[in-house]
Amino acid sequence: MTAPTPPTPPFRDPHLPFGKRVDDLLSRLTLEEKTAFLHQFAPAVERLGIAAFRTGQEALHGVAWMGPATVFPQAVGLGATWNEDLVRRVGEAVSKEARAMRARDERVGLNVWSPTVNLLRHPLWGRNEEGYSEDPKLTSAIATAYTRGLRGDHPTYWRTAPVLKHWLAHNNETDRDTSSASVRPRVLNEYDLRAFRETVEAGAVAGVMPAYNLVNGRPNHLSPYLGRHLRTWTEDDLLVCSDAGAPSNLVESEHYFDTHEEATAAALRAGVDSFTDHGTDSSKIVARVRGALERGLLTEADVDAAVRRQLSVRFRLGEFDPERDPHAVTADTATDFDTPAHRELAREAAEQAVVLLKNDGVLPLAPDTRIAVVGLLADECKLDWYSGTLIHRSTPLEGLYERFGAERVSFAEGVDRVRLRTRDGRFLHVLPADDTPAETRGAEGALDPALIAGRTDLPPLTADATGSELSLVDWGEGVLTLRAPDGRYLSVAEDGYVRASADQPGGWVVQETFRLEPHGDGHLLRHSGTGRPVHVAADGLKVAADDADAEVFELVVTERGEDTVTRAAAGADVVVVVAGNDPHINGRETEDRTTLRLPAHQERLLRAARTANPRTVLALVSAYPYAVDADVLPAVLWTAHGGQAAGTALARVLAGDVSPAGRLPQTWYADDADLPGLLDYDVIGSRQTYLYFEGAPLFPFGHGLSYASFGYADLSARVGDDAVRVSFTVTNTGQATADEVTQLYARAEEPSVPRPRRELLAHRRLTLAPGERAEVSFDVPLSAFAFWDVAHDRWRLEPGPYALLVGASSEDVRLSTTVTLAGDPAAPRPVREVGLDAADFDEQSGTEIVDRTKVAGDAVTPTGAGSGELLYRACDFGPGVTSVTLSVAGEGTAELSLEGGPSVASLSPQAPTAGPYDYVELAADFPADGVHDLHIRLRGSLRLAHVGFSG
Repeated sequence: MTAPTPPTPPFRDPHLPFGKRVDDLLSRLTLEEKTAFLHQFAPAVERLGIAAFRTGQEALHGVAWMGPATVFPQAVGLGATWNEDLVRRVGEAVSKEARAMRARDERVGLNVWSPTVNLLRHPLWGRNEEGYSEDPKLTSAIATAYTRGLRGDHPTYWRTAPVLKHWLAHNNETDRDTSSASVRPRVLNEYDLRAFRETVEAGAVAGVMPAYNLVNGRPNHLSPYLGRHLRTWTEDDLLVCSDAGAPSNLVESEHYFDTHEEATAAALRAGVDSFTDHGTDSSKIVARVRGALERGLLTEADVDAAVRRQLSVRFRLGEFDPERDPHAVTADTATDFDTPAHRELAREAAEQAVVLLKNDGVLPLAPDTRIAVVGLLADECKLDWYSGTLIHRSTPLEGLYERFGAERVSFAEGVDRVRLRTRDGRFLHVLPADDTPAETRGAEGALDPALIAGRTDLPPLTADATGSELSLVDWGEGVLTLRAPDGRYLSVAEDGYVRASADQPGGWVVQETFRLEPHGDGHLLRHSGTGRPVHVAADGLKVAADDADAEVFELVVTERGEDTVTRAAAGADVVVVVAGNDPHINGRETEDRTTLRLPAHQERLLRAARTANPRTVLALVSAYPYAVDADVLPAVLWTAHGGQAAGTALARVLAGDVSPAGRLPQTWYADDADLPGLLDYDVIGSRQTYLYFEGAPLFPFGHGLSYASFGYADLSARVGDDAVRVSFTVTNTGQATADEVTQLYARAEEPSVPRPRRELLAHRRLTLAPGERAEVSFDVPLSAFAFWDVAHDRWRLEPGPYALLVGASSEDVRLSTTVTLAGDPAAPRPVREVGLDAADFDEQSGTEIVDRTKVAGDAVTPTGAGSGELLYRACDFGPGVTSVTLSVAGEGTAELSLEGGPSVASLSPQAPTAGPYDYVELAADFPADGVHDLHIRLRGSLRLAHVGFSG
């Protein structure tokens, strides 16, 4: 007799809603199994037929870290396209490659950690390359397009599940795991939350990743905004994945908790669902969760909430319905990888990302032009930390050879040629080596340490009477790279020997950078990765134990890079200087830049080229803006590192095959003096980004030139019940088919509070043939004109006139009109009834926002235990109050006055409170009536949380 077939469990029933299936599966898991799911690497549950799962697959501009893949332009380059349709297609291609690669390698994940939507507030941020724009509207538009491409169009099943990075207000690598961003409510709501919110509300986001830093004194992995804001923006279950190592940081670097059990419990309760910590070893996280459960810091319901959100994503990815998953790889789709369409899309994206910053008529280049292409990036196709491995590559030199012919293109890299002589008269020598490629992948599919630290199958450098001529590049800040005659970079492996073993600088710790430090009558060659100098041992060049064993070298320059540039430039009709950065050096994850200027080495090359030939074009290939002397150059272009097709794209733009139409996604400042402090996150108070900056930028937000010209006309604006309809026409008045990026901005003309000088409301990239005319219309919701009213803790549309500005950049306004909007008039703060939350100030000086408790709420304290002042405008004390009550912690004094006049009340705790979260109530007489501006001066380390009044 045949045994009856067991019934199909509900979680396997594709006809049931996902919610019911998740509930059923959750009910079948034991607490031990659910606890194991909380680590990034969730194990299989064989008794239920559930496979192992991991969160996280980097896919910022292509599938990263998993070997060969199509490499698209960096994220900031995609932002520079201002083209949502293009970016959506890029996301679609990346997700198709992720699926196809997973079919061959199960380590490729479908929960992709991208895109990065942190706003590019500060151009010295080391991870500038990862974001799209300094503007929340443009960032959310590009991010939404990319996530839609990653998600796919099927209404039920997702091709990949995108996770946005990094929640929240994260723009510094300096002390990134211990620094706190002070973000007042207006900045929080009008700026930092907006890019996340609009992307999440579009419905193609599976979750977010909290950032390493703290916001208002509280680690982002404990952010109360995850529940208060994020999870109210969608009905979907959103998965929150921790950043790598951040859960341990709560104890080990931030010292926010005394034990890991407390920290893990707090993060889980705040909304973190998956813990990325200790690599593939889940035992520590599992033990911490168990310890928290045993101590009563967590309940099983807390664990269930996190696991439910994880399972929701897995169901959406089709894991439990392989026969119904429209994205499951078949014989037809297994080849959705490095396809001709993807290669063409990479070229299209690279072309659309090129921004023409200045052109005095030297571009485009005529077909018979003799071109000298020079510079440290002229024959480079650089990758960054989140790139895949190149299958194809194109450098500017190769692109120009292809387009103009090798006979018309000359080349000078501009490196300095040097020899390093020891005190006994020998020179460093690179031995010939077999070029057999080293293994590049480890057991888990990550980059192999042998590749990161340099190959060990090659002989180390030695010293002899003749030595080898090395190519030296100074990337700024005294950081050098050295290359052997065969082009390989000197690198230090884990065994400490120096070999010519790397194709490019790279790795989490870059082992290919050095410093030459003056020492006596010579120099020490110090390896940056280990911090140790090198010396010539009997068995080869290696890092020394300490400075006492260091070799002292004489630097012998055999040829200066600018001399080679001068020779090449003098014989050409036009010089193209390709300058910029190496994405792994001086400005990258873990390292902020210190200046907007080009490294001195590259400035020397640029001066040499310009002196030899005034027809010098500067092509900047970089992950971030620079301050350059553009006024002395006839043409300047910029592109982010453009992926595999970067060189071809740049050559086609220089030749005029493509009219450039990229637009700057962030302000290019003229000088370092224009920048705020890196850790100053108050974009309003410090007048940051194009929204508030009152100086003269080098190039403004939205700027970009074309080989065509465009006329704007027929502006009309009609105010409806819910939106403003704005229409105008654009005509290509030039001689070439070209793209134009139309931009619509608004400005409140009579604001009651500081508002942006102008703010992007909408944009559109369109292609027009010569003489072609197009009508452009935007329906702008009235909510887009609102601001966050701190007096009433809500969005408010202020009635009055608003300027509508249409043009080709934030400063190139071609048409304007004014509309008058109805709204809610300003009302004084009802302080007599509800008091004041300290962080809801209108203006401040010398203060920062800190955490009121470890769970929620804000307080304000003077910076550096000094003194600061808070201003609250239009406080309505009604018919009168007689006393004030302050909720404070710490020690110090709070002094209150009206209209900036004499002190009305001064309050201090009798003794310091037991801790920063132990608040006491201080009361004093405070006679006031009517409406007044309230000033509160804080001294010492006093934390002010709330102010109450009574009559």
